[in-house]
Amino acid sequence: MKADITIPKVENVFLAAVQEWSDDFMDKVWHVYLVNDSDYDLDSVMVVSKAFGTIDGEMKKTALLRHAFMQVPSVSVAKIEMIENNVLRLNNEFMVTYFIGSTLYDKKFIFKAQSITPDYVEEVPILFVDGVIAR
Repeated sequence: MKADITIPKVENVFLAAVQEWSDDFMDKVWHVYLVNDSDYDLDSVMVVSKAFGTIDGEMKKTALLRHAFMQVPSVSVAKIEMIENNVLRLNNEFMVTYFIGSTLYDKKFIFKAQSITPDYVEEVPILFVDGVIAR
């Protein structure tokens, strides 16, 4: 029965953490975007995020956050959420699920602890700004 199940590979869909100015915080903050660099629209997109890890020898984890998008058109982005500076010291995990046609795709993206920093930026396709990419 397992041989009958095909798990489609996620291609040209990834996450990017981009540092942007926030008037609310009067500082630069990191925002995570879902980047659809494919030729297909993503339908019924669900993103579940959490952070976990150890700080000062103590295990920490955040609550689950859920985000839904009816559609993310081809060659476009959707802003998911802001990541607080305190959470950057943890592993930030995003589970992304979506449909292309009638096929369900899902993938877990992880920004490792301390990886969302200006040291690891590269140019993000479609946005054309510097950011940290999780593929």
